[in-house]
Amino acid sequence: MDMQRGRTNRRRFLLIAGLPLLTVSAGTTYLMWPEPSRPPEVRTDLEPLNRRLGPFLGELTDAHWLGYDIDDKGGGRGIPSPDSRIRVVGVAHLPPGGAAAITGRPDHAFAPGEPSGPPAALKKHLPAAAVWQHSPGFDAYANGRGAAAGQADDGIPSGRYLFDTARDLVHFDVVYLFT
Repeated sequence: MDMQRGRTNRRRFLLIAGLPLLTVSAGTTYLMWPEPSRPPEVRTDLEPLNRRLGPFLGELTDAHWLGYDIDDKGGGRGIPSPDSRIRVVGVAHLPPGGAAAITGRPDHAFAPGEPSGPPAALKKHLPAAAVWQHSPGFDAYANGRGAAAGQADDGIPSGRYLFDTARDLVHFDVVYLFT
């Protein structure tokens, strides 16, 4: 009879000791398990774009854009990175004649180009008949001007800009590095 009683106590002990361990394991798993990624929502507000891009593009209007952390794969529940990279990608209207004024500068040598890999949510906002022009020289100018403006809180930009002169459109795809 004493043997039966010993087994019951051991089972009870294992149950009592194992329950907190199981609870801690389940909580840790929940915190580390990535949430399903939700696509970022298309934004139309202009203030953040005009603050960052306006100094070298002019006043933007009628914008459709996304801004998101390209390194955040788990919905913000993982271990944070010491550096973050925020992608700002979209399309906006320039002031009348703005695209022609930028692409007409001979020092940037614009040539035909195409947006590379726009997010699915933005594809419907890019006109199918657009004739895009791109210049690595303008990209370097725009990225350097943004970094040189002393906007440390806006990160260090690196990106591409394409222009459609017929519609006065700019397509931008910029990554801001925050360290």
